[in-house]
Parts: sequence; C-alpha cells; structure tokens
Amino acid sequence: MSDPNNPPEERPAERAELHAEASAVQAQPTTVSPEASLSAISTRPSAGFWGEAWRKFRQRRLAVVALLFVLLLVVVALFSPAIAGTKPVVAYYKGGYYFPAMGYFNPRWENPVFQKDRFRKRYSDAKFKEKDPESWAIWPLVYQDPYRRVMDDEWPGRPGNPFGAEGKPSSLNLFGTDQQGVDVFAQMVHGSRTALVVGFVSMGIASIVGVVVGALAGYFGGWADILLSRVIELVLCIPALVLILALLAIVDKATIWHIMAVIGLTRWTGIARLARAEFMKLKEMDFVTAARAIGASRPRIIFRHVLRNALAPILVPITFGIASAILLESGLSFLGFGPPPPNPSWGALLQAGRATIQQTWWLIFFPGAAIFLTVLAYNLIGEGLQESTDPRLKQSD
Repeated sequence: MSDPNNPPEERPAERAELHAEASAVQAQPTTVSPEASLSAISTRPSAGFWGEAWRKFRQRRLAVVALLFVLLLVVVALFSPAIAGTKPVVAYYKGGYYFPAMGYFNPRWENPVFQKDRFRKRYSDAKFKEKDPESWAIWPLVYQDPYRRVMDDEWPGRPGNPFGAEGKPSSLNLFGTDQQGVDVFAQMVHGSRTALVVGFVSMGIASIVGVVVGALAGYFGGWADILLSRVIELVLCIPALVLILALLAIVDKATIWHIMAVIGLTRWTGIARLARAEFMKLKEMDFVTAARAIGASRPRIIFRHVLRNALAPILVPITFGIASAILLESGLSFLGFGPPPPNPSWGALLQAGRATIQQTWWLIFFPGAAIFLTVLAYNLIGEGLQESTDPRLKQSD
C-alpha cells in the first residue's frame, strides 16, 4: 500500500505526459471554411458614413450636452405660448373650443369671437365666467405677457407688475421686469423664437446661395469659376454690419424677415468657398468619372453624387453660422436696428438695461447669459461635427 506522503516515481512522468497532450490540443488550429467567413462578414451590418459620424459625435459629451440645450430651446420656442402668456392655451367658450394663445404666433390666429365680446386681449377666469358660466380654460404655466405689463387685479387677487428699479426678480416675476413693467422671463421665452428663427432661416438662405455658387464655380471651373470667385471676393470686402445697416436704411419698415434675408445674403461667402473646394476635389474622383461614363446628366452628377459627399464638411460652417447670425441679430437689436416692437428679442432687453445697468442688473444678466449659452452651444456642436466628419481628425477608438 503506497504512502500518500511519498508519491510513486511514475507520477511526475504521468504529469508531464498529460501536460504535453493538453498543449497539443490547445495548439491545434480551428479550421473555418471560407464560405463561413464570407457569410459572417456579409451579415454584419454597415453603419455607413453618417452612422459612424453619429457614433463619434455621441462620444463627445460637451457636444451632446450642447445639442440637448439647443433641442430644449427649440421646445421652449415651439411651446412658448403655453409656458408664459396671459392668453388661454385652450378655452371652451359658448359651445366652441378656441386657442387664443396662438395669437402670439400670429395675431390673426386669435379667434374674432373674443374681439366681438370685448375681451380687449385681456383674459381671466372671471371674464370667462361672466360672459359664459359654462366656459373653462387651460392657462399657461406663468401668467405674464411678453408685450405688455400685467395690471392690478387683472388676475383676481394678484398685484400688477412693478417697473423700473422696483422690478427685481421675485416669485411672480422670475427674471424681474423692465422699465415699463413687462416681465423679463416672458420676453425671454418668446424671444427664443426670434433667436432660433433668425439663426435657422438666415443660414438656410446663406446655405442655398453658398452651395449653389460654390458648386457651379467648383464643378464647371474656367470662366464660371473666375467670375463667381470675383463675386465672392467682392462680397467679402464689404463689412457685413455696414452692408446690413445700409440695406435696412433703404427699407421703410424693416421686419424680422428683412433682417433674416439681409443676414443670409451676407453670410454665404464662407460656405461658397468651402463648397467650391470640395467640388473641385470630388469632380476628379473615380465615382464621378463612372457616372459620366454611364451617361448621367450634369445636374444628376452635381446633386446626386458630388453634393452628397461634399455635404458633411459644409455642415460645420453652417452650424457656426447659426451662432454668428444669433449674435449679429442680438447686436443689431442692441444698437436699435433689430426687429421692431412688439417682437421680443434678447438683444432688445440688453439695450433696455444699458442706461440703468446699476439699478436693473437683471436686464443685462439673464439675456446676456442666454445669448452666451446659445452661441456657445452652437459652437460646441460645430466642433463636434468637425471632429466626427473630418477623416483627418479621426481618433483611434
């Protein structure tokens, strides 16, 4: 009988033999047929250029936070009448359903029945019950008007808005009031609509003009390139602010749409130069040569093949241009050349608080912070797009 404390001499040899067999099994290669490899590769979905760009964009936290901030501004702009206002969002009155708050978007959308019954654009539960006991209304979250001062007892038991140096931020006026007693929070909520519309519409105009001019100059070359390049250089030589002020001086009654058109027609040069360079590079690529070989027309090659591949780098200056347009509109409003009353504007609030900055600091702080954060958000989104779509800035993941 063997002693457990003294193993037999054969045991180390057996151990070595087992180790050799295990190593041989591990070293044995696994054979995979070529058909199986091709099947695995073909079934793997491709993210594509935009899918890969979105994946890289999501990895940049500041850019994602900026995008969420802009989306929040869009929500605030779209639902501004339901956030701050003195007109009911929905009202049941004399057997019909009405939406008086839509008058903030367009005065003609406010139903004439209220003008006929002499509401005089001032609504309250008491007025509704007085004229129709069975009526009811859903009111905005904050009962404040962006265009006028809320008077005493306009809402039963509620005092009117203070004005001047007495209009400090309070529970009834979250961001205070201006010199006329108009609530600053309501003006900023409705002013977000002006800021976003100016940015998107003006850069939409600039994008169309810039892409068309740059595409024609870059694709056709020759005399078209020379002529259009001289036009781009001519517009670049003229200061944008001076040109905008000159054009606004010609218009008798400038509206927000005139300002957007002027900004868009003076901000397209950078987009045109970038589009020209991209089209000059892409028109020499093999896929464009193949499209010509199969008989594709020039418009189809430009818009179907070349423009799609040139769009990614063009989006970056468009994003930066939106921030620049918002900043320019705020500057024009600060100088007194912005949208005429009663259109609320962040720059107009800055201009209102300029003379009394020591007494009414809230007229500078809150609109200035909104302009700063909005411009910063668009710049961060632009940087995120640039890093996500530019192959030269590709980072190892």
